[in-house]
Amino acid sequence: MDTENVLLVEKKDGIATLTLNRPDRKNAMSGALLLALSKAFQDLNQDKETHVVILTGAGAAFCAGLDLRELSEGAELSRLLSDEKGAARLPDLMAGMAQPIIGAINGPAVTGGFELALACDILIASTSARFADTHARVGILPGWGLSQVLPRIIGPGRAKELSFSGNFLSADKALAWGLVNRVVSPEALLPEALALAQDIRSSLPFAVTAYKNLINKGLAMNLDDALKMELDVSKASARRATSEQLSERREKIICRGQDQQRKKS
Repeated sequence: MDTENVLLVEKKDGIATLTLNRPDRKNAMSGALLLALSKAFQDLNQDKETHVVILTGAGAAFCAGLDLRELSEGAELSRLLSDEKGAARLPDLMAGMAQPIIGAINGPAVTGGFELALACDILIASTSARFADTHARVGILPGWGLSQVLPRIIGPGRAKELSFSGNFLSADKALAWGLVNRVVSPEALLPEALALAQDIRSSLPFAVTAYKNLINKGLAMNLDDALKMELDVSKASARRATSEQLSERREKIICRGQDQQRKKS
């Protein structure tokens, strides 16, 4: 099992960039990479200095899914995927992260790689990005949420079209269908992701964490229950904030807005 440098981790200015680093295998998920990702997310979740995470791939692909060659050999990957805890539940781990995760999709995201992208909070795609669900072609059904998450994002009809056919979805169509937030040139992908990460980092970290949790929990509820939960959370947050804190924060927001306007003009 390859264990050396399968995941690159760079931290700077409160932003951690994770790069899947098996370009010769199109960043297919080996046992070593699965473990490295799981450990990195667990460590970052405890890192009070990191406020945003960016996930991307090295080379021409984002992630080609599970490494089927390693899986067929009955290696460590098989054992990890059968374990209901830890690395096998990577999307749950990502959803529970305190920090938002920006997926910078640099190339094809296929099957398990598609599921990994869907586990991110925000997706920015390169024009080279493509998405495909080949579970039905391979004969294995998804276990990382693709069958449930994708229909909720792009609608059941479009999700069924992709999953039943195994066809690739282009970056532009992914944008039109609401799967990704924006599409940029390959050379602009990481700068765009970093700029967004810096904008998120300028918000209050505890509020961003609470907001992520609020949205994720609400998506699993019916609307009435979700609205009640939001109201309860809102009242609790209002009780914690003093008028002085709110006034100070409002002034900072106004100043930031003025700075942004000056940069545009």
